[in-house]
Amino acid sequence: MVTRKSAVVIMSIFVVFIFSLAYASQVKNVNWEARGKVINSVSGEPVKGAMVTVGNDVILTDDNGIFTVQGQTAMIGFRAYGYTRTTVPVPESGSTPLEIRLKPFKPKSLYLTNYGIGDRSLRGNALTLINETELNSLVIDVKGDRGMITYKSDIPLAAEIGAQKLIIVKDIKGLLGTLKERGIYTIARIVVFKDNLLGAARPDLAIKTANGQLWRDREGLVWMDPSKKEVWDYNIAIAEEAARNGFDEIQFDYVRFPDQKGPTFGMENTETNRVNAISGFLQEARKRLVPYNVFLAADIFGYVAWNQNDTYIGQRLDSIAASVDYLDLMLYPSGFQFGIPGYTNPVEHPYEIIFRTLERARVRSGISAVRFRPWLQGFRDYAFDKRIFAGPEIRIQIDAAESFGAGGWMLWNPRNAYLAQGLNKDAAGEIVVGRLETPGYTVPVERPAKISAPTPERAQQFSGFPDVRFSPWLRRFIDHAVERRNVTGSDKGTRINVAEIFGTEVWMLWNPSKGSLSEGLKNTQREIIISKR
Repeated sequence: MVTRKSAVVIMSIFVVFIFSLAYASQVKNVNWEARGKVINSVSGEPVKGAMVTVGNDVILTDDNGIFTVQGQTAMIGFRAYGYTRTTVPVPESGSTPLEIRLKPFKPKSLYLTNYGIGDRSLRGNALTLINETELNSLVIDVKGDRGMITYKSDIPLAAEIGAQKLIIVKDIKGLLGTLKERGIYTIARIVVFKDNLLGAARPDLAIKTANGQLWRDREGLVWMDPSKKEVWDYNIAIAEEAARNGFDEIQFDYVRFPDQKGPTFGMENTETNRVNAISGFLQEARKRLVPYNVFLAADIFGYVAWNQNDTYIGQRLDSIAASVDYLDLMLYPSGFQFGIPGYTNPVEHPYEIIFRTLERARVRSGISAVRFRPWLQGFRDYAFDKRIFAGPEIRIQIDAAESFGAGGWMLWNPRNAYLAQGLNKDAAGEIVVGRLETPGYTVPVERPAKISAPTPERAQQFSGFPDVRFSPWLRRFIDHAVERRNVTGSDKGTRINVAEIFGTEVWMLWNPSKGSLSEGLKNTQREIIISKR
């Protein structure tokens, strides 16, 4: 039996429920409207085609930079090709139109592996170069070539497959915040379809051989099937997390099929299917990244600009350009093993390789030059005459990209061994030019890695073996050939870092006196112990 008191309580709850529904309905249906103009912060000129983001929706400014948007979110995002991005609070009703000032910006980047960003020496060298030269940006491994995510991730699958076994960066948000305070533009590199860890844990999602076994590339690594939506979801989740952590741009690498014959996929291996798989992934990624107001880029084979087909890897300029902001062509002269029309030896003509390939891509795609941001070669040639790409070679590549009008450039060295050679040193345009191994040039004593770095790389290139099969001996004794100085903990730690960044899984320390010290060795917290002596 329901008492009078119980009836009153029930009626009160019912009334509160009805009012709650009415209020929620009212809030849901109330939209704000904002108007304004996006302008160039330097020239004051309107920015046509700037992207204005409200929740999951994006509109473009008109020819005069004008926009009108409606929504229910608390913030509005703005970005444009060749500019920085910004986010502003929704203005109060009846306020004056917004004036959004976007800063013209072209990233000039160094690449750091997940080891490089976590190592104080390699990271410190990169930051010093940014402070002293024209560099203003870092490309940082978020998911590297072997599938590792070396900061704490909230994605369950990452831990399940072993991608969290090595945490090098303890506080990724704090690190990105520090970089942002220094005005450094950050790009998250995510290796997509080459993922040995995911493939080993989920072979049902991996590429197979004709007899149904896991297919492996020249390095012995497993690749994922680009047609599998679960693979898409995992990599896009990593991209979303990177955006939440504060990266300015998401860059997908290995967003392609393998460039080798033999593997089989979960679909018929036709050009149409390959292109649809790659463009489909990028379209889905763009859709899910819209709320974060980040730029999106994809790394592309250099020959894609020249080939009429998809280069058998699923990459076509038109399909990729429709889904990303920037096209990052990999224009390493050493990678053009067949040359280009008129130039059969690319390492002798780096300017022509860079400029002509970019121009070819622009004409074929029909998009503006600022949407191309090439990767440039900062490592020794491996295909022609084994020349070192140092100051002159780096500068001429940069000149080619900038003469074309590219939206920045990125310098690639897989060992993260960078010098200031070839970079503009100051606002006056002074250029540091030099060659690493020419007579009269002294390798800085604080960077022994510059001496040892090419050795395992050259061995791998000449042999063709996977890098994990190389186990280098590292010196731990007094130098007897050049300076006769002792090898300190810092030197030893740097050599070990070089070996591990190269990809070797074993290294050995040599000291004929049988002495042993811990300086330079990593402790259980993965930090470098540096001698203070």
